[in-house]
Amino acid sequence: MKILAIDTSGLVATVAITDGDLLKAQFSIQHKTTHSEILMPMLKDMTDKIGLDLSTIDAIAVAKGPGSFTGLRIGSATAKGLALALDKPIIPIPTVDGLAYNLYGNEKIICPMMDARRNQVYTGIYTFVPSPTEEKNFEQGFDMRVIRKQYAASVDDVIAELNSIGKSVVLLGDGVPVYHDKLEQGLKVPFTVAPLHMNRQSAASIAALALKYAADGRFVSSDEFAPDYLRLSQAERESLEKEESDSVSASEKRAAAHSTPGKVRIRPMTAEDVEDAWKLEQINLGKEAWTQKQLLDAMTRDDTIYLVAEMAGRIVGLCGVQNISGDGEVTNVSVSGDVRREGCGYKMVKQLLERGKGIGIKDYTLEVRAQNAPAIRLYEKLGFKSEGVRPGFYDDPKDDAVIYWKREEN
Repeated sequence: MKILAIDTSGLVATVAITDGDLLKAQFSIQHKTTHSEILMPMLKDMTDKIGLDLSTIDAIAVAKGPGSFTGLRIGSATAKGLALALDKPIIPIPTVDGLAYNLYGNEKIICPMMDARRNQVYTGIYTFVPSPTEEKNFEQGFDMRVIRKQYAASVDDVIAELNSIGKSVVLLGDGVPVYHDKLEQGLKVPFTVAPLHMNRQSAASIAALALKYAADGRFVSSDEFAPDYLRLSQAERESLEKEESDSVSASEKRAAAHSTPGKVRIRPMTAEDVEDAWKLEQINLGKEAWTQKQLLDAMTRDDTIYLVAEMAGRIVGLCGVQNISGDGEVTNVSVSGDVRREGCGYKMVKQLLERGKGIGIKDYTLEVRAQNAPAIRLYEKLGFKSEGVRPGFYDDPKDDAVIYWKREEN
């Protein structure tokens, strides 16, 4: 099986090509350049040097996170674009698992640490155990055992967990030199630090682990793949901290929200909003409503934006858009019945269209029931124009779908 592997989750940008159990090429660099500047040139240089036609690969393996938000988006966008263009599947590999696989065959406790800032690391706990061998066969293989799957934690919490396990540990990753003094002072078990050729992200390890995943059929399509950030971005954390600092307690925030019942706040949807957003969709759309899983999966993609409207502490609106090759498909628009005709929907969708430009959307399209006059008035007010009809598209009740576009020149 021929695999193209990509990892831009950390400081290192690394790509590799493997063919079966042969590493054909690997290109890794850690320098003062951004991954967006060097990733595609690295890929081209590597494939040119080995004369590889990318259409001959079988799958694309990519580190899916956690890691740098910007780095993950770059790697994910590249993998998704190539998978779509080449019609190849993606094999998502947890970043920390990939790091641990650098130390294949090591039977000590393995603890990768990626610096997540603010005295936190992305980490996990692993070891390798001998795999069963046939009688009279002296070749020994190993299986990676995940003692604790990747997670974000404070360095102090990781130290406490390693001490509780009580076994010798091997540390690796860019978080180790950052927190080495704290680790040295806190760890009560023998530890070693992996040498330089094993202690950072390696696309070859991503590819090797991808072969294991492929054997189990763990493929996804370009559309299905989304990075796993594990925690909020720095901007989201700072925004949340600011909100929390503006009030003494959550109860006071709720009281303040109820004291200004007419005030609508538009913000990005979070996982905590999904259940309320789903209930709103069910009320408005019935059988056509998305499931909670669909909403959660959609909002975690790197090519989508999902917003909610919040009033008096409750979700009164939801909207979302997906970037498909520069065209924005507006996938969801729901507004609570008691706040319609008060500008909530207009304010929410207008922000959605403005934010969509930030992920490369130029033109927008949507479909709406021909009998949904309030929604049609909203879209036309926002500059959408009817460009076609799908007769009998909707069921229960039967209705035509009107296709609307808002093009850049409008």
